[in-house]
Amino acid sequence: MGLSGWGIWWKAFRYHYASASFMPGILGGLIAWVHENQFYPGYFLLVLLGLLLNHLALNMTDDYYDFRHLVDVLDSHGNPYSGGSGTLSKGLIRPDQMKKVFSIFYIVAIGIGILLGMLRGSFVLFLLAFGFFCAFFYAAPPVRFGYRGLGEIAQLLCFGPGIGLGAYYVQAQKLSWEAFWGTLSFGIMLFSMITINEIPDYLEDRKAGKLNLVARFGREAGIKLFILSLFAAYGVILGGILIGKIPTIGLISMSTLPIAFKTVSILRSCYQDPTKMAPANLGMICVHNFTAILLILAYTISGFRQEALVASLLPLLTLIFLYAPVTVLIGKAVIRSTQKG
Repeated sequence: MGLSGWGIWWKAFRYHYASASFMPGILGGLIAWVHENQFYPGYFLLVLLGLLLNHLALNMTDDYYDFRHLVDVLDSHGNPYSGGSGTLSKGLIRPDQMKKVFSIFYIVAIGIGILLGMLRGSFVLFLLAFGFFCAFFYAAPPVRFGYRGLGEIAQLLCFGPGIGLGAYYVQAQKLSWEAFWGTLSFGIMLFSMITINEIPDYLEDRKAGKLNLVARFGREAGIKLFILSLFAAYGVILGGILIGKIPTIGLISMSTLPIAFKTVSILRSCYQDPTKMAPANLGMICVHNFTAILLILAYTISGFRQEALVASLLPLLTLIFLYAPVTVLIGKAVIRSTQKG
């Protein structure tokens, strides 16, 4: 496959959304080190590989079934942060090709989960089943969470405390409120991201019968849901600090609030114009990602021990490696947005 072919598949992967999986996975493992003095690098990296493959498969599954139900075909507003990757609707990839690739990704991810379940306890298998169920059936029949107004809640649970607790359990072989509180804000912010991405797709989703929360209750209700969930995520962080479940240094994550307020401002003024809404969609990606990065940095500082550099620094170094491609994508998007402005 030539370079152009890889570029097409990279677009189909929508890697800039994969941070919703690997960031709570990184933090869950890091919290196990901070609170339990337990950290196994091999298990940590296996968890992240499984999460990454599962999320890329999820993105393609969503594309595949939306295309089959004519959601992407109807989309024409040009907002790059909604409506799928466009690789199927533009004929860049055949549906059977995409189905083959995401099936392989799922098989490998499930294999990793089964291996971890055998090595670290059967509870891992329960979390694996829950994660796969939420990922695959978000768009796939017969469940189709995303078409019934349940997808946002399912993803909140899965891509926040679900992944965080799973990554923590693999390390410490038990659950904890620290891991729950530390990653809950990630799930709530993902709820916000899904909601804001549904607003430009409102008309197309209704025409195709994809009755998510915004399609059911309208764009104005979607704005209210977005604002409420976004600032609830910050409230969870602050609450976790006040009750001692998140380190005090976690306050640095609140420094993304100005981006959040700017995102809300753009959304309120441009929600009826999908193209002009694109900076708000980009802003929400930045809010989610930068808040998560700062929380991971806070826990890294809190748990740093000079005599255990691998356990102290591997999560942060892994984050830098995995997030580097997202940085490039966001940088290009910011440049395009500035040029258009």
